[in-house]
Amino acid sequence: MERKIPIPTIKRYPSYLRRLQSYKAQGMVNISATFLATDLQLNPIQVRKDIALTGIEGKPKIGFSVNALIISLTNALGWNNTSDAILIGAGNLGKALLGYEGFSSYGLRIVGAFDKDPQKIGTEASGLVIRPLEELEAYVIDNRINIAIIAVPARQAQTVATLLVKCGVIALWNFAPVHLQLPDGIVVQRTDLASHFAALSEKMRRALDEKEVGVRKRW
Repeated sequence: MERKIPIPTIKRYPSYLRRLQSYKAQGMVNISATFLATDLQLNPIQVRKDIALTGIEGKPKIGFSVNALIISLTNALGWNNTSDAILIGAGNLGKALLGYEGFSSYGLRIVGAFDKDPQKIGTEASGLVIRPLEELEAYVIDNRINIAIIAVPARQAQTVATLLVKCGVIALWNFAPVHLQLPDGIVVQRTDLASHFAALSEKMRRALDEKEVGVRKRW
């Protein structure tokens, strides 16, 4: 595509895909942007703009082909091409990520796992043998790895990230609760479980407060 799709739009595409795949499973053939927006509780104008950026065009009074829209969104996300990645940190979180089968539908395949713990090295997790960090650089070079998932404790994350960049990795998915200091040109996506839980807790408190206010009004 000639123009770059904004990151906020890219972040919305997976939710569109999940709904569309559900529609397809229900036997739906065509879908309107308004119907999709209403189902996702989004602004219909925003959804139409997002879909337009993929290059697909709908038909008046018919909408979009569900199959065609799934393909268009998948291509826009780059999920039609599988990317190999490695994971650093074979603890509880790391093993859970290794066992998550949904990554394949995103075009992500974890092909290697590494840890520094002698008790973990040589053991198997989700079909992968845990390798020592000493083998990291050779593995990255031999397998042309560009993406790494960091699932180590916060105190180890910066050291691991620096090592990965030195080995040639250019994209890091960081699950450690720490901000990484990295050179320009390195792409980092941080998934902070604590901040997500904090947001969930606050939303829950507000919902409970509103419920309590509603009960008081009825009395």
